[in-house]
Amino acid sequence: MADNKIFAGPRIRRMRHGLSLTQTAMAEELGISPSYLNLIERNQRPLTAPLVARLLDTYDIDLGDLGGSEDKTLSGLKALFSDPLLTGEIADDRELADLVDAAPNAAKGVLKLYRAYREQQGRLTDLSTLLAKSGRTTSVAGTRLPIDEVHDIFEGRPNFFAPIDSAAEAFHKELFPESGKDANGVLRTWLRAEREVAVQTLPVQTMPNYRRRFDRHSRRLFLSERLSHADRLREIALQACMLKFGEIIDREWRTFTFTTDEAGRLARFELLRYAAHALLMPYGAFQRTAVAEAYDLDVLAARFQVSFEQAANRLTTLQRQGAPGLPFFMLEIDNAGNHFRRAGARGFPVQRFGGECPKLPVHAAFAQPGHIIVEAAETPDGTQFLLVARTLEGLQTGFEERPRRTAILIGCDIGFKDETVYGRQLRTDRREPGRTGFTKIGTACRLCERQACLARAEPPLTRPSGFDEMVTGLSAFDFQ
Repeated sequence: MADNKIFAGPRIRRMRHGLSLTQTAMAEELGISPSYLNLIERNQRPLTAPLVARLLDTYDIDLGDLGGSEDKTLSGLKALFSDPLLTGEIADDRELADLVDAAPNAAKGVLKLYRAYREQQGRLTDLSTLLAKSGRTTSVAGTRLPIDEVHDIFEGRPNFFAPIDSAAEAFHKELFPESGKDANGVLRTWLRAEREVAVQTLPVQTMPNYRRRFDRHSRRLFLSERLSHADRLREIALQACMLKFGEIIDREWRTFTFTTDEAGRLARFELLRYAAHALLMPYGAFQRTAVAEAYDLDVLAARFQVSFEQAANRLTTLQRQGAPGLPFFMLEIDNAGNHFRRAGARGFPVQRFGGECPKLPVHAAFAQPGHIIVEAAETPDGTQFLLVARTLEGLQTGFEERPRRTAILIGCDIGFKDETVYGRQLRTDRREPGRTGFTKIGTACRLCERQACLARAEPPLTRPSGFDEMVTGLSAFDFQ
């Protein structure tokens, strides 16, 4: 019963002030003493059931008005204080609830200021992008999480690390002197014989919160049964790379300058994933096969015993001098539009491509799970791309769990289309930008000035609004 006590002192006080009543006057109307009302308003006494009934009978209020904090404001404040700029400022949610109870209007004002701050940060980012397109750079940057710092660095550079690729290729030759051997069995045998590490797959009930865990003391690598065969193989390869040439990976990530240790650890993990892909898909063999098979991802995945996503990721790394592949880039999103990864053979082409347009086929892929969508796309400046998109299935789930599904997009300049199995089916002519075979995309709504776009989600930053009560355009965000 104690858990159901209602402490609503600040609300009672605001209601009394709104009615222009003194404590004495309200106490008299409620049949209690002024000192008791004073204790209630200071949250030193809860509201009793009889007193709540008298409040409802005496004043025109709802029972819900006396219950806890305003949920919407409270959830907004929780998001605000999770910002890296304010990390550690608030001890727990109770303090935020007290703030909402005691000063709801002030709390809403703080939220308005924070929303304005975030909006301003977004506009500064957009302006930085516009300036960068014209060859001018700025030092404007908002507060970033360690993962954002890592993404910024990795997405802006070629997705190729020569020392790691060379080490992985040499390790692959050591493990597989003959082709055709099962990678899973070979790696498990090497870990057991050379590093005394046993690999064990555990059920969900035994390891509910992890996909992999390496126990240094017992020398066992535990893998979740939620993982697909290809994902288990990648985790085993990652562990083998860490033990075989971890010092090379360490030297590579230390060439970057990160502001926090956490960012450095995240970067090291990204490079370990890179090393695992390089081991399973050694550069020379993978590059030759990719060219011979016209970059058919399904064929590559089957040939190298990897997943569609792993093969697509590897395509973006083929930039070895003397033996390059096509300069692919890729991004992965969920159905809410959150970006998980962006990478490119020459860095992700943010300036030319963007990747934020709602008309990209990666969004349409969710309506056709498992199907490959191939499109040619054109930006407002006439730049054209070959785009390939498909959904990816996440970890295996139980009946009562909602599966996680993402979608991946890989692309390259349209000039390379005839070298790929995907581009050969498209009937486009690069000399005819206006052909209907091209999907008209933009870098992002805020930076795109394409008129009458049905998919526009925001007005462009570069144009004034053009609302006219006499004329309604096709977009919800008309501009001049």
